[in-house]
Amino acid sequence: MRTSLTTLAAVRNLGILAHVDAGKTTVTERILYATGTTHKRGEVHDGTTVTDFDPQERDRGITIFAAAVSCAWDGHRVNLIDTPGHIDFADEVERSLRVLDGAIAVFDAVAGVEPQSESVWRQADRHGVPRIAFVNKLDRAGADLDRAVDSIRERLHPAPLVVQLPIGAEDGFRGVVDLVRMRSLVWADGDGAAVEGPVPEELRDEAVRRRRGLEETAAELHPAALEEFCDREALSAATLAATLRDLTRSGDGVVVLCGSAYRNRGIEPLLDAVVAYLPSPLDVPGVRGVHEGAEQPRAADPEAPFAGLVFKVNVSATGRLTYVRVYSGTIEKGDTVWDPGTGRTERVARILRVMADRHAQLDRAVAGDIVALAGVKSARAGSTLCDPAAPLLLEPPVAAEPVVSVAAEARRGTDTGRLATALARLAEEDPSLVVRTDAETGQTVLSGMGELHLEVAAEKIRRDGGPEVTVGRPRVAYRETVVGAVHGFVFRHVKQDGGAGQFAHVVLDVEPLGPEAGATGFEFRSAVVGGRVPQEYVRAVEAGCRDALAEGPLGGHPVTGVRVTLTDGSTHVKDSSDTAFRTAGRLGLRAALRACAMALLEPVAEVTVTVPEDAVGGVLGDLAARRGRVGGSETRGGAATVTATVPLAELFGYATRLRSRTQGRGTFTNRPAGYAPAPESAPVR
Repeated sequence: MRTSLTTLAAVRNLGILAHVDAGKTTVTERILYATGTTHKRGEVHDGTTVTDFDPQERDRGITIFAAAVSCAWDGHRVNLIDTPGHIDFADEVERSLRVLDGAIAVFDAVAGVEPQSESVWRQADRHGVPRIAFVNKLDRAGADLDRAVDSIRERLHPAPLVVQLPIGAEDGFRGVVDLVRMRSLVWADGDGAAVEGPVPEELRDEAVRRRRGLEETAAELHPAALEEFCDREALSAATLAATLRDLTRSGDGVVVLCGSAYRNRGIEPLLDAVVAYLPSPLDVPGVRGVHEGAEQPRAADPEAPFAGLVFKVNVSATGRLTYVRVYSGTIEKGDTVWDPGTGRTERVARILRVMADRHAQLDRAVAGDIVALAGVKSARAGSTLCDPAAPLLLEPPVAAEPVVSVAAEARRGTDTGRLATALARLAEEDPSLVVRTDAETGQTVLSGMGELHLEVAAEKIRRDGGPEVTVGRPRVAYRETVVGAVHGFVFRHVKQDGGAGQFAHVVLDVEPLGPEAGATGFEFRSAVVGGRVPQEYVRAVEAGCRDALAEGPLGGHPVTGVRVTLTDGSTHVKDSSDTAFRTAGRLGLRAALRACAMALLEPVAEVTVTVPEDAVGGVLGDLAARRGRVGGSETRGGAATVTATVPLAELFGYATRLRSRTQGRGTFTNRPAGYAPAPESAPVR
């Protein structure tokens, strides 16, 4: 037991998080190179990276699918997940964060905190994942570590704990001063390791000043450090390192390092920081699950009953791989596991250590491991796998609600069945992709997180040997809401066709949930007095009302932002039942909504556009033409950043338009920002 737990303490499960093009994949490649896992540095622009192995990733030059790799550093096993940086693939990040113990947040030294940097940071906050920060691209013109750190402090709000001082600037960046151990690390050109030495004389005063500021910040945040600081007016290197570890794991501070991944400078200290500051599976709270309605803890112990969470599924013509984070216990090749979500048992044919698209077979996996299982046939992303003798259901990651849809059909009528199979495989791999058949038009509708998300999905079908797919113009997910209330709406459901009949009488008040159109959600209340409608029937009425929200009266869109109050009703001695009152709730609310004043809501997105200063006027005019509301603009380093709220329906094709207006120099990102009232001319179907 002691040996197993010692081994577990030497495991680090972490992800790489960042905005598009901040250098996540290059950092991952340099980590693999520095640890000896690979013997040649992969480059994104050459399409030779380990983690961006999918042909679409190499063609587009971006990470689309979260890829897991494993390496060793200083006696520690590092399981690493390179996550996408584009907002369309945020669900991949969400599922990865659910199973990670720590993360490296990568920032561009020129741009600082960018919109998607902020999004993934907030995702990590929700999961309580400790982070360290790596300010990348210090060799670029305009790179400024202090400015990047200020943006971290202002936009992300942790206390930055800067532990390095750059040696050289921009193209002359060649090393760092380690402020914890007060030494210099300098990298020569080429693949050589860092040369350690004393702090350069010209930087000594600056290094001493920054070390003093680091000690003061650490003492302010950590009681034990404050005690030593008050006694000695300084912190020892050991105390400072321990304080940085505690502040990182509590989330009260974020250690900031710097470097240039492309030039292979700063990677070894980054790995040292991963080992020193980020937690092992033993340092994070044990996982908690549910069995028979009771919450149960499960310790990160190889001797405990097995429990793991599926966070990714990869289905191909050659087989199915199920990626699992093992939270407790041990699983061996040939074991039988249980999926409490489906009630099915599965047999593990093989256990694989993952290296992106390559794998090494293992005989067993223990608590703290991230592995792929072959032979598991039905588990989906979010499923729990556990010991059949010790059932446990873990909380799954929440899949994001898709906001953009396209009508997909096979180019040839004979390929309809093949297309259905290919779409089902896509939805199995990616829970944020939803496939449904429109009940009225009969069209197959594919919904996802954005235009690029759906474009990648259609291309994946073609590249995996599926049928040729044609897609219609993306359709956004409209909603309907109540803007004019109806009170005292009476509905009676009476059905008598021989035998036991159905009788339910309800009186409903239907009103907007919030003072402004655009409020989302549903609220049900009961104001019935005197037991005129028994409590079990009240619950049935609520269930029926929720059923009615699936289709609104304007165009069959889901209804949101509504409050329903059951004020009165009556029952029949023999003919009233749960079924009758659920039907009354469904049909009654549908009729009440037709009597209400309704409004159409459309999804809106928060857009951040970065363009040269001379192109701002044209960009602002284009956003206004797309019904955008500009929230502000900022100019920095010759580039302007414009933020605006734009209806999602107006963003289709915007990337091409922006590139043409800015000679290819403009970029934009967008993220969902809720719903807003649609104009009267908006389509209702």
